[in-house]
Amino acid sequence: MALDGITIASLTNELKNKLINGRIVKIAQPESDELLLTIKIFNEQIRLTVSSDASLPLMYLTTENKPSPMTAPNFCMVLRKHLNNAKILNISQPSLERIINIELEHYNEMGDLCTKFLIVELMGKHSNIIFTDDKYKIIDAIKRIPASVSSVREVLPGRDYFIPETTNKFNPLEISGDLFIDIISKKPMNVSKAILSSFTGISPVISEEIPFRAGIDSDIPVSRLSTDMLNHLFDAFSDVLSHVKERNYYPVIIYKNGFPKEFNSFPLRLYDNAFDIKSYDTISEVIYDFYKEKNLHTRIKQKSVDLRKIVNTTLEKDYKKYELQQKQLKDTEKKDKYKIYGEMITTYGYGLGNGETSLTCTNYYTNEEITIPLDNTITPIENAKKYFDKYNKLKRTATALETIVNETENEIKHLESIVNSMDIATSEDDLKEIKEELIISGYIRRKGTSKKEKIVSKPLHYLSSDGFHMYVGKNNIQNEELTFKVANGSDWWFHSKTFPGSHVIVKTDGKELPDSTFEEAARLAAFYSKGKEQEKVEIDYVERKHVKKVAGAKPGFVIYHTNYSMAIQPDITGIEKI
Repeated sequence: MALDGITIASLTNELKNKLINGRIVKIAQPESDELLLTIKIFNEQIRLTVSSDASLPLMYLTTENKPSPMTAPNFCMVLRKHLNNAKILNISQPSLERIINIELEHYNEMGDLCTKFLIVELMGKHSNIIFTDDKYKIIDAIKRIPASVSSVREVLPGRDYFIPETTNKFNPLEISGDLFIDIISKKPMNVSKAILSSFTGISPVISEEIPFRAGIDSDIPVSRLSTDMLNHLFDAFSDVLSHVKERNYYPVIIYKNGFPKEFNSFPLRLYDNAFDIKSYDTISEVIYDFYKEKNLHTRIKQKSVDLRKIVNTTLEKDYKKYELQQKQLKDTEKKDKYKIYGEMITTYGYGLGNGETSLTCTNYYTNEEITIPLDNTITPIENAKKYFDKYNKLKRTATALETIVNETENEIKHLESIVNSMDIATSEDDLKEIKEELIISGYIRRKGTSKKEKIVSKPLHYLSSDGFHMYVGKNNIQNEELTFKVANGSDWWFHSKTFPGSHVIVKTDGKELPDSTFEEAARLAAFYSKGKEQEKVEIDYVERKHVKKVAGAKPGFVIYHTNYSMAIQPDITGIEKI
């Protein structure tokens, strides 16, 4: 989710508690749209990151430093000129807007005490960092906006700063019950959209949370709400806004299957036991961790582009090849018809003379009458031989095609398993291991005489609710190592029955596994498979000693004959990751 007004209120409160009376001792601009302010307060140095990136505007306290360019950008130089050793007097948020206003006090070149404002607008593509004097006249901005870009508001030196009124929304902190009901009742839309479009600072998630707390379906039209339901809705609205009014914040990140889904300044009842909730002391930590994890997944996906291109190109060729081979194999199914034709002509053709164009007789296999086409330029025996030749040719073709189709099918399964490995990769080392598998399998040629890279990627490690260690291979090389080197014969092995996916090993230490551990391991195997989007995935599980490797097969390819199966949801919420 983007930073909404409620999150900004939480952040403003945190910054006020941490930074008031602090002095700015260093100003850096590591990126074209980002500032890093170092603030000294009570002999402690705190860094404040402010980003006006259109796709990801952020603001949070951090301990990390960033390298700056050799030559500082103009905006950075302007701030250094005015704000070196400036004192932070106040930090505020107008209304519930996505804006943080930092009031600063400093001495000018004449030695006079002056006030300036650093205004941070965290508004998606309209995000900006604007520096003004005490009369809110713009001195400069990290993004200058001329009239040719925005007809609503110019952001240029010398222009007056103001917050444009473009949304016609109400400040939710100043709304009474009667006004709330009056505003909502006039909206010809469903409940969540009515809330979202009426009040500043409300995100789509909060617009769903409010009706959820009121016990009202967020999708029903406002016109269907009774007076009692509207009152319940206002009570829930007030309950949510009380966190802002009372500065009552409990920052959290909501995880779904191990991945960050949402964050908020307080727990959301909208997310029930199907989600993992991680609590934090500060909203800065939440913002940093949430986007760090999000960026990790984005970065890994970007770095896997070249590998994906190689795999997907080969897969497309194999899909087409497999479709053609299947069609050719289906064409060979008529071979038995030609065998029957040859047999029928051999049995009944003694009465035929030369020049006949067909033979009608009873098929003694089915007791049905059939008509067999004949070539009237050759004898009946030659016609029979011709059909037998067709049969034998198609039989040889079918035998060869069955082998080829099986090879193509196995290659497709292998490539699909590699795609799944890239989907669950969490580090660059994971991608290196996948690349090594592609080299081993002949899809990529190793450059020159370069040696195999040292790879430190490790399988995923979970602990069952009963204390058993569970390991998940992130690619086929890891799958093979887990199954045949890490696991003992009495350990249990899990894998999706129909989808490419990870091998999951449960270490038993000679003990009998409880049902709950079987289910948790199966959930892991379902989640880390290509079927993770399915409602349920069928999982095969068997003692490791029954799993065999096929000589000459691709990495991770195994066979087993005696196994159990269960259908289970691909949901790993609540399973402890180590």
